[in-house]
Formats: sequence, structure tokens, C-alpha cells
Amino acid sequence: MEGKATHEQGRINRRTFVKGSVALGVYGGLLSMGLTGCSPAAPAKKAFKAGTYTASMKGHNAPFDVNVTFTEEALTAIDVSSAQESLGVGASALDDISKQIVEYQSLDIDTMTGATVSSMAIKSGVEQCASDAGAAKALAKAPGPADEVESAYTADVCVIGAGGSGLTAAISAAQNGAKVIVVEKCGITGGSTNVSEGALNAVDPERQQKQGIDDSIDTFYEATFKGGHEEGTPELVHYLVDNALDSVHWMESIGVKFKDKVGAATGSMGERSHYPATPSGNTYIRAFRAYVAEHADQIKILHETQVKSLTVEGGAVTGLEAVHRGSTPVSVKAKSVIVATGGFGANVEYRQKVNTGVWSDVKLDEAIGCTNIKPCAQGEGLALAEAAGAQLVGLPDIQLHPCGTPGTGLMEDIRTSGRNRIFVNKSGERFVNEGAKRDELCKAIFAQPESTYWIVVNKERYPSETEPDANGATIQNMLALGHIVKGVDVADLAKQTGMDAAKLQESLDGYNRTVAGEEDPFGFKANNTADKQMTEGPWYACRKVPTVHHTMGGIRIDVSARALNAAGSPVKGLFACGECTGGIHGSNRLGGNAIADCVTFGRAAGESAAKEALA
Repeated sequence: MEGKATHEQGRINRRTFVKGSVALGVYGGLLSMGLTGCSPAAPAKKAFKAGTYTASMKGHNAPFDVNVTFTEEALTAIDVSSAQESLGVGASALDDISKQIVEYQSLDIDTMTGATVSSMAIKSGVEQCASDAGAAKALAKAPGPADEVESAYTADVCVIGAGGSGLTAAISAAQNGAKVIVVEKCGITGGSTNVSEGALNAVDPERQQKQGIDDSIDTFYEATFKGGHEEGTPELVHYLVDNALDSVHWMESIGVKFKDKVGAATGSMGERSHYPATPSGNTYIRAFRAYVAEHADQIKILHETQVKSLTVEGGAVTGLEAVHRGSTPVSVKAKSVIVATGGFGANVEYRQKVNTGVWSDVKLDEAIGCTNIKPCAQGEGLALAEAAGAQLVGLPDIQLHPCGTPGTGLMEDIRTSGRNRIFVNKSGERFVNEGAKRDELCKAIFAQPESTYWIVVNKERYPSETEPDANGATIQNMLALGHIVKGVDVADLAKQTGMDAAKLQESLDGYNRTVAGEEDPFGFKANNTADKQMTEGPWYACRKVPTVHHTMGGIRIDVSARALNAAGSPVKGLFACGECTGGIHGSNRLGGNAIADCVTFGRAAGESAAKEALA
């Protein structure tokens, strides 16, 4: 085989099975990958009521206005600039669906799995405006874009999952000469990496020495191994820390820009976290998507395609069987398959079933949220790999994060990462070392009244209420949404939050004494170059709860990202990377090690899979 991806058998058109209804799914992602769509419908020749109409909608993150402009003949523009949906997720849905509605003059546009709330909001908003303009019937009748998919594909390497690790693996495989098919069950590209803060740990003398940071590979290894309670596989930990800086440089080579200074992610146990120059992990996904678009002859992504089983022939994995939009069979034949499906943090039933480890005394039911995008963290890849002969390890190793938003578990608003903040309970008392590992932080939070706390910051963290922070959020917007509380001074903040003013002031005084050089009774060490005393207002507080963040258990692999069976032997043709793997982080993952893991082992998986496929 020459390695060129080929299309076999016939095409299956969405309109052959939608039967006139608006199908739920995504077209935008497929269109961006070059799949064929029908020609746009001609503008409806109707006497619409010209003008701009507005509908107020409830988005995933916050309410926003949908402003739609009509001439007498057509819908000409959709403005959703007030929306605050997540980059790469809801924001992508708003952008893609808006463009399709205008292009096709149709409301028959598929929603995006993984961004359903945002998709429905924009479609409903446009429909309301169209009704006001007398255009609803015309837009409802007009056909939307065709959604075509081949019934069979052939490639050198097939990657399951288009998240951070999957895209890394796909690009790495392509760089090593392979033709790649990526199968993604959601309509969005990038998975939960989109909503991560993007911290990537790596020992980086060039950056760290300029900041006066003393670090080494050995120190990084010790922090990772001991931080995981010495339960990680030493060879995998060594591979991670030894190659993390190469991952930074690799990402830079494909267009990612990092900040000049490193920081410290929550629970990182060191000042070596690299952050993207623009907000969030979506920065990485934008660079990956651009690379894929520039190499469309080598990499193709199939969205809305759920893998049902791996094909095993003679003990080797040779492809997979999948279903597009829940009903259309799709098969992929490949000499190497990489599982990169993410963790199982949002699969409540499964996580409770395996929760016999660190959090066995906590019921991880629906009351505990999850930081990851729900459809992207169901853990299907573990079952696929196990059925093909791979061993699953470390499943009870589930990580909780202290930065959950009450009610959802998402990481939003003021984050726990960074410095110059204190954690206080409902009374205003500090109760933990803010620089502790994530499991220690969460255990301390569970011991507080109602298992909640406030993170308190001031002008040191937010010198401007209108300047976006590292995650693209502003104090101004957080206040407008009612997500945080502001006080002009400590007494005012205490009044607004219901804390005891004297206890809150003592908490701040104690923290400031530690920054000044005194020993902290909770063990906090002001050893970060960014640490400063917190003395002046305005003050801001945001309530937080523990939330499921990462599942450290999964498919057993070696340093080449080959999936291993119970005897420690590779399962021929099967590779894995990212959060679906186990054995790297032990029973606690350091903050900033997830992206390092995804990229470092994603690169290894792509290279190994390509070499095996092309051998």
C-alpha cells in the first residue's frame, strides 16, 4: 500500500436519512476538513421586513444577544459578539452555525455535539428574529448543507479522538510519513483541551534562569513521582520529564506561541508551567487545526463518528467500526490505531464503580461536577482497548481539582492557579496550604462547612477590571454575570460574602507575614518569584468546590506509547496516549503535567504508529 488515504464504496448523504427533520450533530467541523457539501441555496425571493432584530438567549456560560440583519430578500448578517461561550467549544458553534445560516439562507443546520447548548441558543435566536422579520417559513424550507461521509476509509494510521493528544498523535504520524484518519465522536475539534488553562510543565533553563528559578530534570522527576504517591511507573515518569521541553519546542515549531515567563499551575509543585501566549488550551488546538488544514492531503478528521469496536485480525488491530450520527456505519482500515479518547471523569456510573482509591470515602455521584466537556470524558476508549487485548491499570486513581464552579464543576472565573490568593472557608478562615497538591487541597475543602470555600484575591492579581486574565476573563464580566463578589476593602468584602471580617483580616495578615518571611502554620512557602503581600483593595472573592478533573488510570503503555497486555507485551497495531492511558501520574497528577503528557506521549504514539504502519 502506498499509504494514501482512499475512499471505498459509496457515499451516504445526510438527507437520505434525516427525512426532512433537523438532524442533531455538526456540519461545521466536517466542512472545515474538506468534506463535500451541497451548493448554497439561492436567496429566498421574499418580501422580508428589512432591519436588524434581536433575541436574548441563554448560552452555556452566560446570556447573550443574537442580532440578525435582513434585507427584503435575504438574511445578511448575524452578530453574537456579546456571547461569552468557551473558545473552541461554544464559540466555535456560534461562529460555524452563524456562517452556515447566512450562506445557505436556511435554519436546517445541524447542532454541534459537545456544544449543544450554544448550538441550540444560536439557532433559536435566529429563528425568533426570522419570525419577527417574516422570514421564518422561507428559512425553514430552504435546504441546509449536505453532510456526506464515506462508508469506508483506508489509511496508514487511524487516531480515535481529536483532542489535544489525538491531534498531536495525528500530526506526529503525518510528520513521520503516514496518511492519517482521525475519528471524533463530537462536532468540536480539540475536546477538553479547549477548556484547560493550557499549563505545560517542562524544565526550561532558557526561561527559568531569566526568572531566577532553580530547577532540574531530577527535581521535576522527584516532584512528579512523589506527587503521585510513588505509584507512577518510573520509566514513564522519566520519559515524560526528559522529553517535556522537546514537546514545548515541537509545539513552537508548528506555530504555538508561549509566554516568555513560566508560572506555577495549581498543585504543580514547582515553577515550571508554560502558558500559551493567548488564553487557554484552545491556543494549542488552533495551531493544531491550522496544521491539519495545511496538510489536508495527509490528515482527515471525521466528526460526529462514534467508534463501536476495534477490528482484530490474527491478534493485530487492523482498523475499526464506527457509526456516523448514530446510524450510518463507517469503517476504517489501518495498520496502526491510536486510542486518544480522553478520560472517564464525566462518566458518573463508571467512576463510582472504580472509585476504590484516594477518594473511596467520597461519593463521586452527580453532586460532584467535572471540569471536562461531558461527551469528551466518557472513557469509551478504555473498553475498546481492553476488548482488543490491552490491560487497564490504575483505574481507582481519580483526581479532584479545587477550582470547581458550584453546580457545574467547570473551571471558570477566578482560578486557583497562579499566586497572590488565599483560600478561606465560609467564616473567612484560612484552612490549608494554598500551594499543596490537589488531593490535599480537596481533602481539606471537604472538611470545611458545606465542602466549599472562597478564593480571595485583590489588585495584585487583577490590577485592572477590564484587562483579560490568562484565561480571557475579566473582573468586569465576572461581576456583571454575578459570578464573583467585590469589596472596596476587607470589611466590605466580608459583608458581601457573609464572612467574619476580623477572621478574614487575620487570614490576610497571616498570609502576608509568610510572604514577609515568617513560617506559615499551614505550611505555605512564599518561594515563588511572583509572591507579593496582599494589602490593598479592591478585593474580589469567588466561591469554589472540588470537582472531578482527571482520571489517571487507563490503558497500559510503554515509552513508545504501545498498548500492552497483562503480560507486558505490545498489542500489535495498537497505541494509546493522553488521559486514556494509565501508569504515568500515579494516584495524583501534578498541575501542568496533563498537557505535557498529551503532547509528549502523543508525539511518541504518532511516531511509533507511523513506523509500524510503514515498516
